[in-house]
Amino acid sequence: MLSKQAKAELVTKFGGNDKNSGSTEVQVAIMTSRINELTKHFADHKLDHHSKRGLMKLIGKRRRLLKYLNAKSPERYQTVIKELGLRK
Repeated sequence: MLSKQAKAELVTKFGGNDKNSGSTEVQVAIMTSRINELTKHFADHKLDHHSKRGLMKLIGKRRRLLKYLNAKSPERYQTVIKELGLRK
C-alpha cells in the first residue's frame, strides 16, 4: 500500500495542488504506483492468484482512465504517459 506521504506527493505532482486528488491524472499515477508495487510482490509470490486478479482489474481500470483522458485531452494524456513512463 502507498503511504499517505507518497500519495500526497503524487497528488501535488499530478493534480497541481494538494486538494485535487480526483483528477484523472492523479488517479492514473496512484494506480501506476500500486501496479508497480504489486508487480514486485509477484516476483516473490508467484502463486498468489487472488492478488493477481486484483492486479488485472487495476490494470483494466487504469487503461479505461487513460482511454478517457486521451479522448478528452490528448496533450494531458501525452504528458501523463511521458512522466509515468508507461508507453515507449
